[in-house]
Amino acid sequence: MRIAPGRGVRGALAVPGDKSISHRALLLAAIADGASEVRGFGRSADTCSTLDALRALGVEIAGEDDRLTVAGVGLRGLREADGPIDCGNAGTLVRLLSGLLAGQHGRQFELTGDASLRTRPMHRIVEPLRRMGAGVEAAARERLPLGIEGRPLRPIRYELPVASAQVKSAVLLAGLYAATGPTTIVEPHPTRDHTERMLETAGVRVRRKPGEVSVWPAERLEPLSLDIPGDFSSAAPFVAAAALLPGSDLRIAGLNLNPTRLGFLNVLERMGARVSVFNRRPIGGEPGGDLEVTHAPLVATSVGPSEVPLLVDELPLFALVAACARGESVVTGAGELRVKETDRIEALTTELRALGVRIRATADGFRVRGVPTRIQGGRMDARGDHRIAMLGAVAGMVSREGVEVGGAEAVAISFPGFFELLDSVTER
Repeated sequence: MRIAPGRGVRGALAVPGDKSISHRALLLAAIADGASEVRGFGRSADTCSTLDALRALGVEIAGEDDRLTVAGVGLRGLREADGPIDCGNAGTLVRLLSGLLAGQHGRQFELTGDASLRTRPMHRIVEPLRRMGAGVEAAARERLPLGIEGRPLRPIRYELPVASAQVKSAVLLAGLYAATGPTTIVEPHPTRDHTERMLETAGVRVRRKPGEVSVWPAERLEPLSLDIPGDFSSAAPFVAAAALLPGSDLRIAGLNLNPTRLGFLNVLERMGARVSVFNRRPIGGEPGGDLEVTHAPLVATSVGPSEVPLLVDELPLFALVAACARGESVVTGAGELRVKETDRIEALTTELRALGVRIRATADGFRVRGVPTRIQGGRMDARGDHRIAMLGAVAGMVSREGVEVGGAEAVAISFPGFFELLDSVTER
């Protein structure tokens, strides 16, 4: 797909429901006592993998588009599937579901995924779940497929070796099944807290302190009635384009404005971007509101380890923004990018260099020498990674020659209607 240069992005839009919250809403609704209503569900290849996995485990889910009704089977009501449960490309699903299945005493499960997911490390959840008493067996090098045998669990206090909301959530969900409490996670840096918020909504006892979160065993979960706010990570490509293209004036309505997700916005403001938040309101237990972005000249900045978890999904976009800012930008402490859908450090540096960007990879990040002008353009490959595909689209808009994006269909993993929505607000 060829993305032509744009003159600006103008107008108003809304993005699909938050992917991270959509996964969690279905998983918790599945083990609640009674029927839950989920509105604003972010339907994508990843979240449909969660739908399919839960149906394979005996959960009835009705509804179309973004409104779903989930007939919860109770905390211990997930049944054994007829075969391996295919998690597709969804890393959030495989890790969080492992925490729930570890507590299904007396039942056995097998989790697998597509070729990309089978290369991603699972030792980060295998180790703490085993410490809790779960029966977990992984393939060679702690990869999928993952065999899980539900057993009686015990609480643990676990210090995350790497800041990860997925690992934190897996252990907290397993903690619901512990014989006593609490199960406590200690974080090196703050990560997104959607699981904690939703557990509280479902009536679970949760305690949060700076740097740690604890959960107590539960007898039952209350059904959910939940509105899911717009996904900030899905909005980020539009935000980046509006910040970079002169003449842009873009409004995005109903966004999730959880502070643990706004690292990219904070970094852009530090670089000089003109961003306004208005109409703040709670949406589904999360801070929400509307966003307005207009163009402004940008200057370089640095992103360090404590900030990385707050914009880990947006770091490829940051590299592009940095390429059009004045000065050298540096990212450190982002080694987690090397174990995403692809090695994102290698992917984004190689593909952006092909478009004329002066970027250099480091062991745990990258350095970008920015020039406040349009990048050259050319051809790049998304490498099956939805974030790299969206990066390519924005790169095409801020280029002189346009960008041919190979494998652009990868956007469907998280945002099936991305290109149509982008075209609707782009001036050429």
